[in-house]
Amino acid sequence: MRLRIPLVCLVALSAALIAACGSPKKTSTQTAAASARTCTPAQLQTHTKGVLTVATDSPAYPPYFEHNKPSNGLGFESAVAYAVAGKLGYKRSAVKWVVEPFDASYAPGPKSFDFDINEISITKPRSKAVTFSTPYYTNPQGIIVASNSSFAHAKTLADLKGANIGVQIGTTSLSATTSQIKPTKSPQIFNTSNDVVQAFKIHRVNAIVVDLATAFELISELPHTTIAGQFQAPGGDRWGLLMTKGAPIAGCVDRAVDALRTDGTLAKLNKRWIAAASSVPVLR
Repeated sequence: MRLRIPLVCLVALSAALIAACGSPKKTSTQTAAASARTCTPAQLQTHTKGVLTVATDSPAYPPYFEHNKPSNGLGFESAVAYAVAGKLGYKRSAVKWVVEPFDASYAPGPKSFDFDINEISITKPRSKAVTFSTPYYTNPQGIIVASNSSFAHAKTLADLKGANIGVQIGTTSLSATTSQIKPTKSPQIFNTSNDVVQAFKIHRVNAIVVDLATAFELISELPHTTIAGQFQAPGGDRWGLLMTKGAPIAGCVDRAVDALRTDGTLAKLNKRWIAAASSVPVLR
């Protein structure tokens, strides 16, 4: 709503009354320009002055990182991190990578990084302890089974109720399994994705639920397997850059991610690094 200027402010002759009218409000353009000036390496309050410290887990898997070397810029999340850094004005040489285990990343408390990029789903419980950026990717879930399994021909999620499903602890995949598939047997929960894969190899479980992008990578490593289908996690599995709760750089990071979405960069990186999911049936 537009403010009305009191008549007394227009006719007052004394300096005191003129001062009481206040100065004009900044235009939205001026405000945006001022905000943009704060989103520069010289102004940002980062973990190390002049450096953007980015975290991810180790090992770091394709298609998010290639050759287990996040600093090479190869892989979807490595490329996204450098694209965000570029929008904030950081050269590649000013980006420092550190290791942060997945489960530790969203624990309360200060962080030794500016943001963590590690396929971390934005959830309400996690958001109580950390701050997430606006989403840089929304990922469905995938179900991996043996190619000769009866589950390979599932037409609906109900067809997977009898599967003995393995899933990693603390992931959106776990909540998606219990709320969407509702298996008759409680899913077997493992500490790491490697543990889930090993359980599948020794037939301790006969299905794996994991995000779809990772599912494409896993079936390239697991012979005679297929992705039986894909489905959406409740509310969509949105990934965000994770920061310390109330991080002063959060607004600038949001602005950078939004700009990358608007100019099509995120879509291009998705197309380049994450396999197209059009051939995987959607199960409901």
